[in-house]
Amino acid sequence: MNASIIDFMLARKSAPIHELSEPGPGEDDIATMIRIASRVPDHGRLAPWRFILYRGDARHAIGEKLAELAERREGPLSDARRDQERTRFSRAPLVIGVVSSPKENPKIPEWEMFLSGGMAAMNLIVAANALGYGANLITNWYSGLEEGRAILGLAPHEKVVGFVHIGTHSGEIMERPRPDPAALVSDYSGPWQG
Repeated sequence: MNASIIDFMLARKSAPIHELSEPGPGEDDIATMIRIASRVPDHGRLAPWRFILYRGDARHAIGEKLAELAERREGPLSDARRDQERTRFSRAPLVIGVVSSPKENPKIPEWEMFLSGGMAAMNLIVAANALGYGANLITNWYSGLEEGRAILGLAPHEKVVGFVHIGTHSGEIMERPRPDPAALVSDYSGPWQG
């Protein structure tokens, strides 16, 4: 047993996005995180996911486009609301989009491919934490809109798994309430009898 890995996993927490700062990961760390994120169960070896890096000025350009989209949907935005949208992708030095990109396969359902993307997202977060960065995954309102996904570089057939915000985090991350594991587990006792 590797106690240090167990202890690391038991202590893992998501850093608040607004507390993530420079420096962000460099090219070597990004390559390592993507390699780790790709080592997930993948029935049929389809790689039904991909990653989009949002960094530098692209983060600000996306924010402007999201603010415009929000205004078209909601009407005139307050300054605070507009700033909220403008900074969606610029609060952390790096945002990595984890995208479900299903492949045609008669034996493997699309939901299974999406779950594989979820595992890639979790591996990405764990890799970022293991490299010493803070990380947090969100989706947000624009993920469910075709126009929002297009702004973010997704093809029409693709779905957002999540956007992993990554940066340096100093200080303590507050522990949040966690579910009681014992309340989530049962032994099999036969078919469901609602």
